[in-house]
Amino acid sequence: MIKRSDILMLGLSAGVTGGLVGGMMLGIGMNLIIAGANLGWLLLLPAAPASGMAGWVLARRLAKQVDEA
Repeated sequence: MIKRSDILMLGLSAGVTGGLVGGMMLGIGMNLIIAGANLGWLLLLPAAPASGMAGWVLARRLAKQVDEA
């Protein structure tokens, strides 16, 4: 059974991980774009979906624990 603390930890870890991943991609991509490298767009555009994927992976791991129990 999933406890309330599991859901809270999922939200916290997904938020922190997503923020770090998305922020790093956004920052590095923006620096590359400002420097004139078009390669930066490959990091900047998927920054938000990539940060959401971190939360999705963590939620799937929690759901897998429910199925096993």
